[in-house]
Amino acid sequence: MKRTGNRRMAQLAPSEIRAMTQACLQAKGLNMAQGVCDTPVPPPVMAGAKRAMDQGYNTYTRFDGLAELRQALAGKLARYNGIHADPETQITVSAGATGSFHCACAALLNPGDEVILFEPYYQYHLTALQSVEAVPVVVRMQAPDWTFSCDELAQKITERTRAIIVNSPGNPSGKVFSRAELEGIAELAIHHDLFVFTDEIYEYFLYDGRRHLSIATLPDMAERTITIGGYSKTFSITGWRIGYSVAAERWAHAIGVMNDLLYVCAPAPLQMGVAAGITELPDSFYQQMAQDFQRKRDRFCAALTKAGLTPSVPQGAYYVLTDVSRIPGSTGKERAMTLLRQIGVAGVPGEAFMSGPDGARFLRFSYAKGEADVDEACRRFGRLG
Repeated sequence: MKRTGNRRMAQLAPSEIRAMTQACLQAKGLNMAQGVCDTPVPPPVMAGAKRAMDQGYNTYTRFDGLAELRQALAGKLARYNGIHADPETQITVSAGATGSFHCACAALLNPGDEVILFEPYYQYHLTALQSVEAVPVVVRMQAPDWTFSCDELAQKITERTRAIIVNSPGNPSGKVFSRAELEGIAELAIHHDLFVFTDEIYEYFLYDGRRHLSIATLPDMAERTITIGGYSKTFSITGWRIGYSVAAERWAHAIGVMNDLLYVCAPAPLQMGVAAGITELPDSFYQQMAQDFQRKRDRFCAALTKAGLTPSVPQGAYYVLTDVSRIPGSTGKERAMTLLRQIGVAGVPGEAFMSGPDGARFLRFSYAKGEADVDEACRRFGRLG
């Protein structure tokens, strides 16, 4: 029999995030596993998409997105990130930030290329690398602040290393990379002529007075950085799948060709909805959102602490990795299922984000929920106290 499965699929597994969401549905529990962000969509975003449908924006767009959105993104990147990008040649709109990341990997990495990523890592970053036959190399960060050694990072670089992945603010850790850490990464990337793929989709979810810093704005980094973002989280439109990447023109061209091959284009009227949100929403919207999520973080982490489940308090994003060693079970999955049975709350096993044995100690919870759901989760964790 010559018909066999694709060998790349042998190392790919379904997402534990999806698996726990399904288990939660079956148990009729409270889903704190998946970052669905089921909070209200800002009215200008909804109105912009509806208006676009009425005006006939219902056919294919250019492979790299509608001009209105690329121009809105260019303005936002200059104002907020300090990145100056030509909307005609350097911005590619894709099917979510995950789609943008996959296009960058497929366009710029070769089979056998080594790519460094920080652990705990976002599971989709790992599987995207595996899907293009790149070789993930992890640098482990240490709880509770998820610090890492620049010396260890330097030691992991070999002649086969092609790129470093940065996710800040991070999923699942909530880590916000400091300027000093980003400067250390940039110095190594320049010295070894590496790409940096930086996933910044949580750039507005920052706590305790932190400010976002895009590594592409550091000296000599714009040409080698692929900056990836999106509005799934910021505008609570995770199902719309509108993301983007920003890169030097020659890299953006390759990413655009891959985007055309994989997705053709992102949904046209939804692109217009995002463009409307970017251009119409005031800065106070983003500031209020960060304040609201910080309050949710504080309330949720306090409930976890009271229940004897020690959280690594996130600096950004809307996830918290929690030490659940006291929950019965020998693996993270067993502990996640025990917790789901005991109090009806779903989290994601730490093994989805860690390659070493520490994964069994942790569960990831998302507090991107409405106030009532966060309150209910806190009450349920109270039963463990």
